[in-house]
Amino acid sequence: MKVHDITKSNSILNTFIAEIRDKNIQQDRMRFRRNIERIGEVLAYEMSQSFDYVSRTIETPLGEKAAFIIQEDLVICSILRAGIPLHSGFLNYFDNAENAFISAYRKHTSETDFEIVVEYLAAPSIEGKTLVLVDPMLATGQSMAAVYESLLQLGTPKNIHIAAVIGAKQGIDFIASVFPKDTHLWIATIDEKLNEKGYIVPGLGDAGDLAFGSKL
Repeated sequence: MKVHDITKSNSILNTFIAEIRDKNIQQDRMRFRRNIERIGEVLAYEMSQSFDYVSRTIETPLGEKAAFIIQEDLVICSILRAGIPLHSGFLNYFDNAENAFISAYRKHTSETDFEIVVEYLAAPSIEGKTLVLVDPMLATGQSMAAVYESLLQLGTPKNIHIAAVIGAKQGIDFIASVFPKDTHLWIATIDEKLNEKGYIVPGLGDAGDLAFGSKL
């Protein structure tokens, strides 16, 4: 797997990440969602540089100009519910992408053990297309792997890109072992570890709750 760690060079992205981590700023749900969306836009821009383009002649009011137009058959798939703001950021840039939505959650069997349950999937065929999987938090990587396994019933993608805001090294190592070797991971920042419950430390908390409110 090719890992693209975007925060290796300083940019405005670092400010967005600092704000979603800050326990005082993140209490503003609208600002939290917008920052996740803006991070999605940055990741989408970086990812776009790896795509294929075709040259076309564009006619302006005053003449003609050669332009390069993106040539990718994209399907953006987000994991509900936390992935929705990140999904919006990608869709802001990839106007003509098809969209997929899937649910995946942790069903705890004990205080520290859990299994991933996938209950809902709405998606087009991914056969021969470029699949972009988006989820803000890449902790253990088990949710991403379960989602990928469920999507394979809809075809075999030509290329796979994964986008996340914050990931743990353990989760990155895990998905690298289960996804095809030519998969690309685009990630805004990487944290060192998981705690005993499988949450990213220092992380930011529960992205879904911060974006949309607590759940039962």
